[in-house]
Amino acid sequence: MVWLKIGLSLVILFALMAVVKFTLRKLFKIEKEKTEWFSYNHVNKTHKKVDWLVRMLSSLVLIFISYLVIFKEYSIIFYLVPVVLLLVIDYAVRAFFEWKYSDHPKQAILTIGEMVVFATSLALTIQYDWLNLGY
Repeated sequence: MVWLKIGLSLVILFALMAVVKFTLRKLFKIEKEKTEWFSYNHVNKTHKKVDWLVRMLSSLVLIFISYLVIFKEYSIIFYLVPVVLLLVIDYAVRAFFEWKYSDHPKQAILTIGEMVVFATSLALTIQYDWLNLGY
């Protein structure tokens, strides 16, 4: 039953992200850009270096926090809050480089919209977990 709830939540999340992107495209007249699945789509070499740095630091932070959650028995909320912050940093870096250095600066609007939907869903997950734990 838990996996069904997780799957349904992910389907709703991705559907909401698609609706937000579609709405923002129509509202701001943003043309669809061809991108490959599972590629980083860096704007330039500086973006690639900064993105790599952010990903490596995020990995180290998440490994350390995983250790605290698993072995020191910290609350899972202690893990989810940094995930939200690291997600915002990652999307903010991508949006900045798209806005400042890309041939299509309006793509940054889509990136920010995607970040807001994703961060909000994680924040709601934290809130839901917080309420169920009785804090």
